[in-house]
Amino acid sequence: MQKRQLGKSGLEVSALGLGCMGFRPDYGVGTDKQKAIALMRTAVERGVTFFDTAEVYGPFANEELVGEALAPFRRQVVIATKFG
Repeated sequence: MQKRQLGKSGLEVSALGLGCMGFRPDYGVGTDKQKAIALMRTAVERGVTFFDTAEVYGPFANEELVGEALAPFRRQVVIATKFG
């Protein structure tokens, strides 16, 4: 997986990221919790290190789901969240 540097911070992430909005039923059908967790963990195993969520996707429920799914990989991934 190719990597990209974000800004001038030196933070490096995978060139492909995973947007996690669709995991919650608040924005459409949603995804079964265990399937969503499995998908995120498979993404990590395939080299994805950048995951995007937001507090408004739930609210907060999506961030909790992403956090639970990626907890075993916390030192390997970057989670971006939007707020405001």
